[in-house]
Amino acid sequence: MTLTPVSINTMHVKLRQAAPADFPLILDLLTRCGLHTSSVTPEGSTYWIAELDGVPGGCIGLEHGEGASLIRSTAVLPEARGQGLGRALVQSALTQATLRGDHTVYLFSQEAGDYWRRFGFVPVGAQEIRAALPHAPQVRSGVLKGWLAHEQAWKRPLKTPEEGVGDG
Repeated sequence: MTLTPVSINTMHVKLRQAAPADFPLILDLLTRCGLHTSSVTPEGSTYWIAELDGVPGGCIGLEHGEGASLIRSTAVLPEARGQGLGRALVQSALTQATLRGDHTVYLFSQEAGDYWRRFGFVPVGAQEIRAALPHAPQVRSGVLKGWLAHEQAWKRPLKTPEEGVGDG
């Protein structure tokens, strides 16, 4: 099914936490966006799906660690872009990480640095993520397959729940 871009005000946007039965859908969304899926797993992770008028248009994952999480698998189908889905998915993941009590959220991104800077992410070395989240599936995959050392890493400090959920 193809989504036709229209104003976000005329479309019904829904974010929902993915259930285990949604993983084929998540893998399909990621594949259709050209992203790797080999280390995508529901174990130790939370994923969300964004829908426009009931049609899945994007997803995001958050791999959990001790005091830190890793955003991964952020994808919005080309025909659904420009509707605010990516922003809503990222905000949902950041809010969840804050409510978990995480002090930092990390991610890997070679091409989308300007996008992530808008959410307060700053570049860091990949070894920082490896030290903070050694058991995260995406980190383990990067170590085993040898790509981690060559990947651009990003981090964003979070406010604690006591400080409030915000974008700062």
